[in-house]
Amino acid sequence: MMIWRALSEKMAVFTVIFALVAYAYPATFLIFEDIFLWCFAATMFALGVVLKPEDARSAIARPGSIAVGVATQFWVMPMLGFCAAMIATWGGAPPAMALGFIIVGCAPGAMASNVIAYLAGGAVAFSIAMTMIATMLSPMLTPILVELLGSAYMDIPFWPMMQTILLTVVLPLTLGMIVRTQLGHLLKHAEVIAPGIASISIIIICGYAVAQNHERLADTPAIIFILVVLLNLLGYAIGWFSGKVFGFSASYRITLCIEIGMQNAGLGVALALQHFEPETALPGALFAVWCIVTAAGMTRWLHKNNHDPDVAAAI
Repeated sequence: MMIWRALSEKMAVFTVIFALVAYAYPATFLIFEDIFLWCFAATMFALGVVLKPEDARSAIARPGSIAVGVATQFWVMPMLGFCAAMIATWGGAPPAMALGFIIVGCAPGAMASNVIAYLAGGAVAFSIAMTMIATMLSPMLTPILVELLGSAYMDIPFWPMMQTILLTVVLPLTLGMIVRTQLGHLLKHAEVIAPGIASISIIIICGYAVAQNHERLADTPAIIFILVVLLNLLGYAIGWFSGKVFGFSASYRITLCIEIGMQNAGLGVALALQHFEPETALPGALFAVWCIVTAAGMTRWLHKNNHDPDVAAAI
């Protein structure tokens, strides 16, 4: 069990390590070409297993907060992704690569955000509810937003994208929730193992995207790396201040900050690799690695700076 806990708790470290391995030795991750979609489905299945009915009920008791959070996510990040795509093209990036920012921006919240919200002292039930509802809305909203914002760059396969999300997000998530009800005394073990499985899957997806873009990385314009950092940090900042505007408590602001700033880049990478050119997946792969690193750093910072009464109350 210690291995599974280490995988989920140290996911940022492992993601960076294996991204470097994928860059240095791409063949070690190119072997996952035929199963990367199954890996993403595994993360959604794991999320279904760890979703607790009581958490969902607690969050549903505040539908207004959830609606504000989900609406902010599907408005702020797509707009930021679109702006990043425009700047990327001005900076010399090819249209296929620029489109990757839009796909990342239009994805729902990341499963990892639930763990980060817990570690950072956020409102876990709120985080889970946002992730769950945004994920359920993503088969419709993500393709619509990608088509609306990205059609200037490339032709967008709307229906194939929706089908991919239904098969790799909604179906495994639902199956995971069903399996949870049947586990009985094995549930506690499953709640430890499932996040570890999800971590392995995310590491494989990010590693595979890096391996696919091995030759392109050296020639990737610096603006791409800068935009990945800005997209993540602006997401955090806008999430935090949006929470202030709507009068959220500190723990809810922390959660909204994390949910907005941490997109489900794994889904973005999977969609890019399945429906577009390999270089379209590059911004998503870089974003996935970077946002996990910054989220882990933010968690550590929040615990070290709990002298702030507002933050301390949330930790």
